[in-house]
Amino acid sequence: MANENDPKFVIAPPPQISLPILGGGRFPVRRIFCIGKNYVLHVEEMGGDAKSDPPVYFTKPRDAIVENDSIVPYPPATNDFHFEGELVLAIGKGGAHISDAQAASAMIFGTACGCDLTRRDLQSKAKAAGGPWDSAKAFDHSAPVGPIVSVSNQPLENTANAELITRVNNEICQQAPIATMIWSMSEIVMALSDFVALAPGDLIFTGTPAGVGPLNKGDAVQIEIGSLPALKFTIAR
Repeated sequence: MANENDPKFVIAPPPQISLPILGGGRFPVRRIFCIGKNYVLHVEEMGGDAKSDPPVYFTKPRDAIVENDSIVPYPPATNDFHFEGELVLAIGKGGAHISDAQAASAMIFGTACGCDLTRRDLQSKAKAAGGPWDSAKAFDHSAPVGPIVSVSNQPLENTANAELITRVNNEICQQAPIATMIWSMSEIVMALSDFVALAPGDLIFTGTPAGVGPLNKGDAVQIEIGSLPALKFTIAR
């Protein structure tokens, strides 16, 4: 296999995207998967029916990652830029067609706070046209993620019993127990593994609760999940 110094490359290979791990080390990011429609009240606020609408999956490029305490530029081509606070799973072991919850949980290396930034007006247009969500979800700087905490330092049971809180300019906008997810962490891994073979380095955004809303230039965002390190970022002025 060619390495990054191989003269056969006609341009310089992109750098490896990674995230800090609490306590030391870096987690190399391979792919980013996101699940939608995973909290009942959020499904309803977006005009869906949680009883009949199964969760949907979409992706973001790994270079959409934004680390903690960063300044995020207000994206182009939108007038309705939204926050979506989420729990993020970091996958440490690969697998496909996982049908056992314990095996699915064992694939999770750790957890982190994340934010699925969204160009809501473009998403609405895509929905109306029956088109893909790429322009609404997979843009530059659209995936802020805080430091990852390994399950050895915070067991999944502790995270499952925590509460997700999103603050914008210190005002609480989202507040919901992780336990109110329609699909649990292990169920998300099992379901997604039927679509793709999950691999070490994958991240999974697990969906957002009700209370999503717009961001303006200069806004300060903070997302908290129990004792996980809070994710903090600011929208550029």
